[in-house]
Order: sequence, then C-alpha cells, then structure tokens
Amino acid sequence: MRLFGVLVSIALAIATAIVTWPQFFKLENTFPFAQLVAVRGPLAVGFATLTLIALLLSMAKPIRGFAASVALICFLGAGANAGIMLLRGVGTESLPPATETSLRVMTWNTAGEATPADTIAKTAVAMGADVIALPETSEEVGERVAEQMSALGSPMWVHHVAYNDEIAYGPQAWETTLLISPDLGDYSVIASSEDGSSNTGTVPSLVAMPVDGDGPIIVAVHAVAPRTDAMDAWKHDLQWVADQCSTDNVIMIGDFNATTDHMSRYGVDDGLMGLCTDAAMATGNGSIGTWPTSYPALAGAPIDHVMTSSEWVATGSVVLKSLDDSGSDHRPLIVQLEPASAVSP
Repeated sequence: MRLFGVLVSIALAIATAIVTWPQFFKLENTFPFAQLVAVRGPLAVGFATLTLIALLLSMAKPIRGFAASVALICFLGAGANAGIMLLRGVGTESLPPATETSLRVMTWNTAGEATPADTIAKTAVAMGADVIALPETSEEVGERVAEQMSALGSPMWVHHVAYNDEIAYGPQAWETTLLISPDLGDYSVIASSEDGSSNTGTVPSLVAMPVDGDGPIIVAVHAVAPRTDAMDAWKHDLQWVADQCSTDNVIMIGDFNATTDHMSRYGVDDGLMGLCTDAAMATGNGSIGTWPTSYPALAGAPIDHVMTSSEWVATGSVVLKSLDDSGSDHRPLIVQLEPASAVSP
C-alpha cells in the first residue's frame, strides 16, 4: 500500500504540473489540457478543495502520510494557479482619461442578434470607442449600430466579412463586422479576407488596411472554438492570426477563442502572437474571463483580446461585467492605446 501511495502521489504531481503549466510539456494546445488551462480560477478552487479534503483524511493514521503528500501537491497546484492569475491581473474598473493621441478599441462577440444594436451603440459611445470588432454580428446589425452611434455624435464606417453568404438566414457566427471611426481615415478590407483565401477557416476574421497607408493595420479576429472535433482547425486559426502581426503597426482585436496560455508557440521575438502582445495582461485584466457571462469573471476564460505590435502601448483596459444580462455570452473588452512615440521616456 505504501508503494501504491507513492506511485499515486507521483502521478498526481505530474498531472498537477501538466494542467498548471502545459506549455512546459508542449500540451497547451492538446485536448483536454487546452480546455483545462483556459479556466485557471476553477482550477485553483478545485486544487484548494482537494487540499482541504486531503487534510481531513490525514487525520486517519493509516493514510496520514499519503494524505499529507496529496494535500501538499494540491496546495502547490492551487497556489501556482492563483499566483499566475494575480500576476496577469485580476481586474481594473476604469480607463485612464482619454488624451489627444489615445485610441480606444472595443471587442464584443455579440452572439448574433442576441445583443440589441442599441445596447452595442450606447456602450461603444459611453466608452469612447474608435474601433469596434463585433464577431458574430451581421452587416445589417453593424449598420444599425453605426447609425445609432452617428445619432449620438460618434459616426462609424462599417466593414464586414461573411462566409457562406449564399445561404439565407445562416448563423451570424459566419459573419464578422468591424466599425472604424472616420477620424482614423479611410480603410478597406483586403481581398483575401473577403474571399477567404487567407483567413481563419471556420468563422471569418477581417483584415482592414488604411487606404493611404497611414495608420495601423486592424485585424478583427474570430477563431474557431477548440472543440474536440475542431482542434486542428483551431490551431490553424491561431497560426493565421499570429501571421497577421508581422509588422510594427498592427492592432488585433476580437474573439481569439484562446487564452494567453495557448499562445506560447506563436510568438516572434518578444511577441505573444507574432509580434503582438496582449493589452489586457499588460494593464491588469489578463485573468478576467470574457466568456461565458454565466460564470463569475474570475471563473471564466479570458478568450477575447486586444493585441498590438510595437507602435502602440496599452495604457488601460476594462472588461465590462455590468452587461452580463445583455444577451451575449461574451463580455466586452475595451482598451485604451497610445502611440509608443507619445509615451516613450
């Protein structure tokens, strides 16, 4: 029995290490570890619960040693996951005051028409958003949002990409809409986004380029979810997204269906996805779950992101938890960016 206890303890220690830091074992994009590491809050609570159970069992003399070793392993697992969450940020409640050079970007997977256009427009205007990525939002809804924002004094140009648009009344997961303020100049969606020749594979993303070449490349991201039958497609999408951040002036926003734990193999130089880094993690919100709204924010998965390359610096971010009853299963993420030249020492 003593040997059995030792073997179980070793197996538990290995399992704890894998689910806590699967990147070390190159398993962060492998089922089921990809799914488990996405929700560090529940992982930490689960390990803490097992710690308490093991401590209670250690009162029984015949299994005291085994139970104590299980308690220690689970305690370390709980502490490691909680520590990682604290390092990435467990929440800020407001953005810094806007400046003359700041740019505010918002991403919100609206779950089709589950979220009213009026709610999207009022939220965007209240947050002062200049760029809005709306995965799972039709062009018609995007136009209604833009009309209402214009009526509120914040006009927007609407850009849109759809898959399978020959199918009437298809799911709006096949559509992605991007709104850009005219203050940023004219933008155009590149042809490969529209025809799907270079894009995420199952649900569409959108790459918008400044017409005059002056301004950031803006990528509205929607990667497929890592379901058991879509793991290869998911990894393809993440690689495509990383490939879009290959220059110094890129802003990527949207539903990545991945946390920063899943991105370790996609970075270039000091980047996390290509040359891009994560704005929420840099500004204290890296552990706030943006999905699903049915879970508390610290128990959810932070899968919606704003990422930028070196010409932009994130100075603040906020995940809006006050809209959990708005209809979508995602929370909006808003980030304030500044040109790196404006904040350089």
